[in-house]
Amino acid sequence: MIRLATVCLATLLAASTAANAAERRVTLVVPGMDCPSCPFIVKTALKRVDGVKSVRTSIEKRTAVVVYEDTKTTPAKLTAATTAVGYKSTVRDGPKPKS
Repeated sequence: MIRLATVCLATLLAASTAANAAERRVTLVVPGMDCPSCPFIVKTALKRVDGVKSVRTSIEKRTAVVVYEDTKTTPAKLTAATTAVGYKSTVRDGPKPKS
């Protein structure tokens, strides 16, 4: 009986966290993207971050637009992911609700 109650409570907590999650969009400036493979490398690194829903990179603008769940990741984790693969990035536009 206690085990069933624990499972039910865990399920309710998971559901409430998912219900409170909001999708956010942030634009990262990645000045080091200057060759055709750079956007692919940056996109791959960002997609590996837990909570990232989509990534759109632009070599022309040297940016990455990331849609993510705000309960799973942060802009700081996203910039850390690009830095880890050799592309320092900064936040151009702060987190905004996905439109």
